[in-house]
Amino acid sequence: MRAAELSLAAQTAYAELLHATLARELQRSVSQLNGSFASKRIKGRTYWYFAYRDLAGGLRQLYVGPDGPRVRRLMERFRDEAPAPLAPLARSAAALGCATAVPRHFRIVRRLAQYGFFRAGGVLVGTHAFLCMGNGLGLRFAEGTSTLDVDLAHAGRNISIALPASVQVDVHKALESLEMGFLPIAELQGAAGATYLNPKDPELRVDFLTPLARGGSTRSVRVPNLNVALQPLPFMEFLLQDTIQAALFCNEGAVAVNLPAPARFAVHKLIVHGERKGAMRAKARKDLHQAAALAEHLAAHERESLGAAWADALCRGPGWSKRALQGRAALARMRPPASGLVCLAVPS
Repeated sequence: MRAAELSLAAQTAYAELLHATLARELQRSVSQLNGSFASKRIKGRTYWYFAYRDLAGGLRQLYVGPDGPRVRRLMERFRDEAPAPLAPLARSAAALGCATAVPRHFRIVRRLAQYGFFRAGGVLVGTHAFLCMGNGLGLRFAEGTSTLDVDLAHAGRNISIALPASVQVDVHKALESLEMGFLPIAELQGAAGATYLNPKDPELRVDFLTPLARGGSTRSVRVPNLNVALQPLPFMEFLLQDTIQAALFCNEGAVAVNLPAPARFAVHKLIVHGERKGAMRAKARKDLHQAAALAEHLAAHERESLGAAWADALCRGPGWSKRALQGRAALARMRPPASGLVCLAVPS
C-alpha cells in the first residue's frame, strides 16, 4: 500500500490547523491596513487580493488565495475573529498521524514566509510539497517522503501567473537572518547561484527554481524584486499553474505555503522521471513513488483533475508527450503497477 488514509480525527485536526494558519497570515498581513478585497480572473481561475493605498498613494495588493469556500469565509471573518494559537493545533495534528516537516526545514520555510516569499508568488515544491499534499488529501504516504533539500519555485519574470509584480521580498536577507550559515553557491562566472548551502552541513540545501524559457539559457536568473537568483529548469511552468494553499508544520507551529495542484505534481513527476541520470536515479525512483501514490488516490477520488493534467501535458508538444508516456511506462513496470494508470490514457 503506497498510502494509508488518515483517521477522521487527523483529517479534522489538519483542516482546523490550515484554517487557523491562513487566518493568522491574513490577519498579520491586512488587519492594520485600510482597504478592501478584490478579485482577479487569471487564466480562467479567480484569485482574491487585499487592495490598499500606501503612504505615497500607490495602489498595493496582498495575495489572499484562490477563490473557494475557505478563502471566502476568511475574508468574512478576519477582522472579528482572533486566530487560534498554531503550536497546540500543530502538535495535535502531528500526534494524530499527520506528516510533519523536519524542524530545521520548517524554520527555513517559515522565515521565507515571514519575509513575504509566498505572498510574492513563491511555491513550495519537491518532497515538502508532497508531504503537505498528503495531509490535505487525508493520506499518510508510505514511501518517497525523505529529503535533505528545501525546494522552492517562482515564476520569475513571468510573475503574472498569479500575483502582482509590485511585491518586494528580500529572500537573501531572510536566509541570512536564520543564522544557519547559508551561503549562495557561486557559478563559474562568479555570480551568486540559485542554491544555498551551509559549508558545515553541505547535505542541507535550499534551491530556488524557475521555468526555463523556450530557447533560453540554463544559467541562473537574478530577480531584483526577490533579491535572489533562480535556476531555470525545463517543465517547471507546469507546476506553477493552478496552485493551492496548504500548511507546512512541525511541533513548533505552522506556516501557510503555496503548493502545486496534486494532479499537476503527479504528472510532472512522470515527465521529469526520465531526466534523472546517473547519480540522480535515487531521485528518479522517488519521483515514481510520489507519482504512483498521488495517481492512485486521484484516480479514485479526483479522476477528472488527474485526466485534465495528463491531457494538458500531452498537448504541449512532442517533447512533453514523449517524456510523459515514458513516465507512464515506468509506472506500469512498478511492482505492483500504479492503479492510477487508468486515468493516464494513451492517445490512439
